[in-house]
Amino acid sequence: MALFSQRKGIRPLSKTLQVKSIDEELRNRLWNVLTICVWDHWIPEQHSEWGPDRGDAVRVEQITGQIWHNYLKKPLDAMPPFHSDRGSSGYKVIREHFFNGQWWQVYDFIEFILKISPNAWKIALKKDWNTVLESEKAAYRIVDDEVVEITDDNEIEAIETALEKSVKTVQSHLSRALDLLSDRKQPDYRNSIKESISSVEAACKAVAGKPKAELGDCIKTLKNHGSVHPAFEQALLKLYGYTSEEGGIRHALTEECVSPTYADAKFMLVACSAFVNFLWTKASELGIRIGGQ
Repeated sequence: MALFSQRKGIRPLSKTLQVKSIDEELRNRLWNVLTICVWDHWIPEQHSEWGPDRGDAVRVEQITGQIWHNYLKKPLDAMPPFHSDRGSSGYKVIREHFFNGQWWQVYDFIEFILKISPNAWKIALKKDWNTVLESEKAAYRIVDDEVVEITDDNEIEAIETALEKSVKTVQSHLSRALDLLSDRKQPDYRNSIKESISSVEAACKAVAGKPKAELGDCIKTLKNHGSVHPAFEQALLKLYGYTSEEGGIRHALTEECVSPTYADAKFMLVACSAFVNFLWTKASELGIRIGGQ
């Protein structure tokens, strides 16, 4: 809903996309989510009996300790109490780091918090942070506890579904592809592409139940349990050929003389995730038991 100043043209109706930057409003709102979902669980010990509330407070203090030890990498014997009315506190040090850090340090911090938070808090953090990122026109979203330069909801859903529903080998390849793509300091698009393609190959092996199976073997298994439309079969084979070792995108984009881009790596991650999701869904519909890959 446009406010008065926006309707009158005093302020722009929308921001430009925030790429490699964070404005004050976005930073403030990201911190507010952290305050609501994590910091507000802390209460002084003298104000609560030992119970659920104080248990949450202890979890906040444990999170603070992990930030101090594993993220800020400061000496633990110099860590002040989480909250103090006098002098410094763990909370104040963390807050100053958040508000004084570079744009990428904010996203590093968000990822770290997600990886160490209790699951219920993590779910709320991810949901609310993604809402803020979208409304403040950030070019990033949280996918599988990592901040990635992806803004399309369908792309995010395809990746997260593949990560959640897949067998371990496929999950491993997709997770690694996501890691390499989302590294804000040294992204490795070439190896991200390799990992994305490897996830499809691992899925084909799982469906066909053969350690060296390719898509042809996988489709044969599907056809043995039911029907696959010939036109759709050809479309799958062509897509697989596009990602294959010889003559396809892997051959081109994994050559040292070619420098793949973020767009190349993101496309392969999304496309391969969707491909994997199709294989699992089709196998389930046909009653095919997936091998323990």
